[in-house]
Amino acid sequence: MGIDAHTFLRDLARGLEPRSDHLVEVVTERLRGELPEVWKYEDIAVLAPVVLSEHVDIVLDFFERGPESSKVTTTPAAIDFARRLAEHGVQISDLLRLHRLVHAYLLHLLYEETGRLTKDPELINAVTITLSTLAFEYADHTAQQAVAAYQKARDSWLQRRLFTIIEAGMRIGTTLDTARTAQELADVGADHFADLVTVDLLDAALQEEGTHPADGPPELRRIAHSVADAGPDPAAGTGERHTYPEGSEPAVVLASGQPLRLGIPPCDVPAWLKVSADHSGSGGSNGILSVLLVPLWARGNALGLAQFFRRQTADPFDDDDLLLAQAISSRAAVNIDNARRYTQERSTALTLQHSLLPQNVPEESAVETATRYLPSGSRAGVGGDWYDVIPLSGARVALVVGDVVGRGIQAAATMGRLRTAVRTLADIDLTPDELLTHLDDVVIRLQRVEQRDMDEISATCLYAVYDPVSRACSLASAGHVLPAVVTPGDASGSRTVVFPELPIGPPLGLGGLPFETAQFELPQGSLLVLFTDGLIESRGRDVDTAFATLSDVLGQAPASLEETCDALLNNLLPSGPADDVALLVARTLALDADHVATLDLPADPAFVSEARTFACDLLAAWGLAEMAVTTELVVSELVTNAIRYGETPIQLRMILQSTLTCEVSDASGTAPHLRRARDFDEGGRGLFLVAQLTERWGTRHNREGKVIWAEQLIPSAVAG
Repeated sequence: MGIDAHTFLRDLARGLEPRSDHLVEVVTERLRGELPEVWKYEDIAVLAPVVLSEHVDIVLDFFERGPESSKVTTTPAAIDFARRLAEHGVQISDLLRLHRLVHAYLLHLLYEETGRLTKDPELINAVTITLSTLAFEYADHTAQQAVAAYQKARDSWLQRRLFTIIEAGMRIGTTLDTARTAQELADVGADHFADLVTVDLLDAALQEEGTHPADGPPELRRIAHSVADAGPDPAAGTGERHTYPEGSEPAVVLASGQPLRLGIPPCDVPAWLKVSADHSGSGGSNGILSVLLVPLWARGNALGLAQFFRRQTADPFDDDDLLLAQAISSRAAVNIDNARRYTQERSTALTLQHSLLPQNVPEESAVETATRYLPSGSRAGVGGDWYDVIPLSGARVALVVGDVVGRGIQAAATMGRLRTAVRTLADIDLTPDELLTHLDDVVIRLQRVEQRDMDEISATCLYAVYDPVSRACSLASAGHVLPAVVTPGDASGSRTVVFPELPIGPPLGLGGLPFETAQFELPQGSLLVLFTDGLIESRGRDVDTAFATLSDVLGQAPASLEETCDALLNNLLPSGPADDVALLVARTLALDADHVATLDLPADPAFVSEARTFACDLLAAWGLAEMAVTTELVVSELVTNAIRYGETPIQLRMILQSTLTCEVSDASGTAPHLRRARDFDEGGRGLFLVAQLTERWGTRHNREGKVIWAEQLIPSAVAG
């Protein structure tokens, strides 16, 4: 009976061979009805009839020749068909279902043909059993090969997608620049799976006020776009603002945060697409077929919208494409948000930094100055570098540079605190080493108050005091690079640049370690150049080379201090600073003998009248006779106080500059203090009168004792 069944099947197969095309048509139509989603891919629709035709021929040949299962192979077209299904992201279950349906339809047709050719129930039963056995044996072999081809293609496809994601990770977010990051997203999309990519960011997300406008539809700005071929560019040019109509697909995606995949018929192009992707306004000209709308969200805030387009020449986007677009867009959104936050924080820190630096350096009779502050150009952020010029008593001036360790708003805020502390300490006329000791205590208290580790708040500082009368410069350093000193040019115009070898103390914030004041004399017209380490430190240059360049520039420095600052920055930082830079260049001046006068006094009250006479005569010589009454009283009180409570030697010094300063020095370290005298007290009113009659007064201590000083404003007519 088995031989009869095989013979019958052989004859059956031979009889069906002329009708194979009809069988292919029947099976194709049934498959289109069962699996319409597979036929939406153009290449699949073209290849399917070829695969079915070969498949029918092989099945009929298989039944005609007999069961030679070891020689059963899947045709190259069927292998290619399985690969294409994998590349289009069709699930393997659909491939297996397709395979089963093809064999089921063919078996059904063979069963029908068997019933038409014979009515013998035993033969029909035997043929049915044999037909089913051979068919399933054939189906198992061919399905196994198709699945293997599908899996290999799918693995390759997934690997390419993984490489795309990895590449996106390397290409997107290379800088903390919002526009650059958006362009990197557009370029990756156009390079790998889209014909056109546009990136729109909410205009509000680019502002510091927040991420959402108060009223009305959200306004977006076209930040980037990329085209895979020579097709037309988007209508909204880069940098232009536009809105999407309420209820449109992009508006819904922006509001909901959910991506959307759309198929767009060329004959029914929505208005928003004409604005977004069609330069000419005619949807058919571009042939947009498939669109992915992917929201750019980060940290719970909407930032914008990425749109991926494919034209009619390409396959429509599938769910895997949507997942890929979401993956790279999500990565880009985080980087865009980081760039946005960095830009805003940097802007805030810069604003804070500039607001804390001196806005107008005061004109001083002691020095002429020029200053520069350059923020870092790296992604590390704004630092805590600062400079300051502080007027002191006795025509002296303090020159300060400092550098707070760290970056960002915190460093700028700490810088502001330290600068205020330095000004406060300078106001009580501390020596440089004493000032840095107190400033060190300030930093330590900040560490304790803010509960930070000892190394989290640290700073360096250089504090120098220049006296134009003695031309002496006293300075102390707390871990800060020492200044450059440039002597005035000789007859030949040559200058000498010196980097003084002076002691450098520890950075601020360590505590318990001493600072030391060094003193040296500066000829009139010398340059004192103070700077932070950002001026000389660079990865591509050693410090010795930087100091050599600094010396060369200063040796040929122009007369203008502003031009000197520019020359230093241009030669030492041609491509911008990697770290913040604070630069202070001061040219020293000197008060000549006509503006300074001194009188030594014994500890005898009888000489108080001599001091008053000395002051009145001096004011007459200076053309300030109208100030004689007040000055005579101030001198009398200060000299009397020194004779009564101080120690010899006692000296009166008068200084004429933008103000009139009266100083009385003695060898006692006891500082006077202002107090309110009672009705019947015979004394205690002297310093109170001095405080009322002068602009300001104070006491400063030195190694020889103390100096009590008082300043008066010069009448504008005389000062002019």
